[in-house]
Amino acid sequence: MAILKPNRTTVLVSIVIALVTVAILIAMGRPPICECGYVKLWHGDINSMGNSQHIADWYTPSHIIHGPIFYAFGWLLFAKWKIGGENAVKWGLPLAVFLEAAWEVLENTQMVIDRFRSVTANWGYSGDSVLNSFADIGWMAFGFYLAMRLPIKVTIVLSVVLELLAAWVVRDGLTLTVIMLLFPVDAIAEWQAAGSAGA
Repeated sequence: MAILKPNRTTVLVSIVIALVTVAILIAMGRPPICECGYVKLWHGDINSMGNSQHIADWYTPSHIIHGPIFYAFGWLLFAKWKIGGENAVKWGLPLAVFLEAAWEVLENTQMVIDRFRSVTANWGYSGDSVLNSFADIGWMAFGFYLAMRLPIKVTIVLSVVLELLAAWVVRDGLTLTVIMLLFPVDAIAEWQAAGSAGA
């Protein structure tokens, strides 16, 4: 199986995409860091003002999982279907960074922030700090790297473990967030609310 292995040029393109995203988020009025005035490596309370403001939190596993998902998408495009020719496999990482960056911009629009607050477990969500969004792109790239280096079965097991861990600890994760954003389920909402109440 062909590997989506970036080269120096495509790594630089990926960095430029991430930096342009930072500029866009700043132009959108997102705070550079947490408005609390300090930076933490880890923030574990998903229903506090510090959520999605620091380097890592309980939504970091979701962003890591984006990496293998985008890797698989890039593999389909560039390796299996050979879109762009044989040498296009090196563009998998920039594609993944672009997709993650696009999500970070969309996620920080008022429409999506309001949607998160109304239907997901993250009722205190107020958008990301620029630092958090930049870190999320980095976490996705880390997941992409793991998918590039690890056997497929190991990557799948790791992704499932990360999803189950987040679901167990904070009753949320990538799968639950997608379900609740697109097709809210009352039973899931009640289960998540019960977890928040018991925290």
